[in-house]
Amino acid sequence: MAFGIYQFYSFFQPGFRRQRTELFIRLFKPDAMTRILDVGGFPSDWEGVVPIESPITLVNLERKPVEKPWPKRYVEEIGDGCALRYADKSFDIAYSNSVIEHLHTFENQKRFAAEIRRVGKQVFVQTPNRWFPIEPHFVTGFIHFFPAGLPRKLLPVFSFRGLCRSGDNINLKKLAAELRLLSFREVKELFPDCEIHREKWFGLTKSFIAVRRDS
Repeated sequence: MAFGIYQFYSFFQPGFRRQRTELFIRLFKPDAMTRILDVGGFPSDWEGVVPIESPITLVNLERKPVEKPWPKRYVEEIGDGCALRYADKSFDIAYSNSVIEHLHTFENQKRFAAEIRRVGKQVFVQTPNRWFPIEPHFVTGFIHFFPAGLPRKLLPVFSFRGLCRSGDNINLKKLAAELRLLSFREVKELFPDCEIHREKWFGLTKSFIAVRRDS
């Protein structure tokens, strides 16, 4: 079978996902009464992956084709993470995983972060570290450090993902254009009332997780 980005992810993602899940459960201890909003996620990110029974509302710009019937505790809605329709503190936890870096501009990221902080009593938002040497969406080293115009041209071609397309139908030019990875300083600016956890890989910070808990 040809090797592509999803086969590559299958080697590394389970370990990172397990660590992130363990942190999430340890920090928040969600139960069947904990209302969770996941902006940018899908039922497959939770069912059989995160061992909780909480009701989860999932918001995306468009609906993903249904993979299979999911339990009724999942509610999928169409919406914009930069302009959520929910009232302040509507959810016990507002959650987002690897979404905020896809919003093109820092102004969009500010709006997204403000909405997450507004609608959630508690917050859990993960995003890759801009200064980690490997760009995680394209799996290539250092090109994302260049001025913005160059990565958008180079990543779709000079990257693992650009060269190994097995099972991958993502528009790589669109993906490169929408990415804006965040530094620690920027994450702290976007989430000033949050603790910033660092996910490590061989001693380097791979990702940041902004966490706000009930005091």
